[in-house]
Amino acid sequence: MATIAPVSLAKGLAARVVAFALPPRCAGCGVVVADDHSFCLTCWSALDFLGGPSCSCCAEPLELALDDAALCGACMADPPPFDRLRAAVAYGPTARALALKLKHGRRPGIATTMARLMRRRVEGADAETLVAPVPLHRRRIWSRGYNQSALIARGLVRLVPGTLALDLIERRKPTPMLRGLGRAARARAVSGAFAVAPQWAKQVKGRRVLLIDDVYTTGATVKGCARVLRRAGAVRIDVLCWARVIQDGADALTIDEGTIGRGPSGA
Repeated sequence: MATIAPVSLAKGLAARVVAFALPPRCAGCGVVVADDHSFCLTCWSALDFLGGPSCSCCAEPLELALDDAALCGACMADPPPFDRLRAAVAYGPTARALALKLKHGRRPGIATTMARLMRRRVEGADAETLVAPVPLHRRRIWSRGYNQSALIARGLVRLVPGTLALDLIERRKPTPMLRGLGRAARARAVSGAFAVAPQWAKQVKGRRVLLIDDVYTTGATVKGCARVLRRAGAVRIDVLCWARVIQDGADALTIDEGTIGRGPSGA
């Protein structure tokens, strides 16, 4: 008859004690739920999962997409420097609550919750795909203690193929608040802010990059990152975010990259 090792028994008992004292809670509202990284019915129902007809490049929902190559008007008029963007959910109250808990609430475990829902939007990744976060400026990391996009990227590579490249892109200067700026002004604000790190200069050539961010708003930041990756020789650049602002609902919420993305003084 098989016997249970004392160490295994002790670990099992310890896990039960922890689960009793600190039960899993809804990632959105904090009520007790059955499992870690899960949601109560109310919060789960409030998440607007993306995946229907949409722009093949930026994932803006479309009423009708005749094929997988359909583009929105914005991408036809001004093609982004990345190949494709995907997001797990549309930006809304529950999605925003999670983003703020991760970024300002010192709840790093939320990154794993996000990664678990983001993985369904990953397509074609393999072991050679570089998984890289949008970088923060060192001043922002010193004040916050971590880069939320890096935590998401770390959680994601535990679930999908890819090579974690946390330092692939450097943020060489802070950027101002982007709220209220026009397209050209936003582009100028991030111009020169990013660079491929010297240690990755040779490795990025000919590689696919999966760029990770928490929330996609105007896109100025990820576009700035994508441009330097393209110049460095990346053959394909995909962007994966937790939430994407949908233009029809943009006026209903307070949205700007300074507030939900990088902080009012840049990052």
